[in-house]
Amino acid sequence: MHDVIVVGGGPVGLYTALLLRQAGLDAVVLERRTERSTHSRAIGIHPPALRALETGGIADELRTRGVLIRDGVARSAGRYVGSVSFSTLPGREKYVLAVPQAVTEEILERRLEEEFPGTVRRGVSVLTTRDDGDRALVVTRTPDGDEVLETRLLVAADGARSSIRDVAGIRAPLRRYPDCYVMGDFKDTTDDGDDAVLYLETGGIVESFPLPGGIRRWVVRVGCPMDRPTAEDLTRLIRDRTGVDVDPDTNSMLSAFEVQSRLAERFVAGRTVLVGDAAHEVSPIGGQGMNLGWLDAVRLVPIIAASLRDGHDVAARLTVYEKDRRAEAALARRKAHLNMALGRPLPAPLLRPRNAVLAAIIRNDALHGRVARAFTMQ
Repeated sequence: MHDVIVVGGGPVGLYTALLLRQAGLDAVVLERRTERSTHSRAIGIHPPALRALETGGIADELRTRGVLIRDGVARSAGRYVGSVSFSTLPGREKYVLAVPQAVTEEILERRLEEEFPGTVRRGVSVLTTRDDGDRALVVTRTPDGDEVLETRLLVAADGARSSIRDVAGIRAPLRRYPDCYVMGDFKDTTDDGDDAVLYLETGGIVESFPLPGGIRRWVVRVGCPMDRPTAEDLTRLIRDRTGVDVDPDTNSMLSAFEVQSRLAERFVAGRTVLVGDAAHEVSPIGGQGMNLGWLDAVRLVPIIAASLRDGHDVAARLTVYEKDRRAEAALARRKAHLNMALGRPLPAPLLRPRNAVLAAIIRNDALHGRVARAFTMQ
């Protein structure tokens, strides 16, 4: 009998397990992949999430492995539109930290193995689950055979297509958007240093973010899905839209995706609790998804620890978790809508006045801080 079983060994599942173990609970992570993915998807760690990661003691190492983005610059048609400085943010985290997801997961899993060996169990698939009174039963499959595990609570951190959520009977209606993107990592040949750059162009937005090791990530909005984009395809889009030459031979990651979102109607069902994308999938544009998941974990773990120790009814306390985190996820989804709207194509006669309004907002001292907070989940 475990206190908690976490299904899913991504950044949210790993951090949830780390907090649970640090709270003195018997927790394990079940992950069907035998090895960590090297594909770096999420990269931006916002100040609220970085403060949450302080709780687990990994924020300092992440800072040493990442790039501190202190300014965001907007350009259009080769001209400067404006800059958003994060120096006005509250607290000491006056930046967005850019760290490849693969590095984040490596740090989290290594910390778990150093402090709590055996917590992460790879190569374990969850076939089904069910509540059984004061416990949940988890049927698993490994190369050695099937096994039934018992746990007092089950945390689903198995992503947007969560099978645990489905088995628990929780609906999460899918919403699709008319937005598709291609992104890739290349050697940084710009003079932008540690600045993030947004190119507001008639064909749609192009985003550019610094990464460690002299790498820069480029994200381009396209009109329709690209099934198998090449590095040459992406660099051509970047050049045609921004005038910036990027060397396709230096490409180290390439991906294409359509935007969709889900918001689970419940985050709790019996002895199953949802965190991260299993609870709320939002657009990757704006970089809120992984951060939201970590904030879920920081809110959830003290509730679990207190309830399992004092024997009080955990269901009532989890109702508060569900209400608070669902509201935060709904707010993040609205922000993502605005971010995507900002990046959609506009004809030049409309784009120029729109950009002029944005420039005026950025220059206004009273509004500048609000814009900076909006871009950093504060």
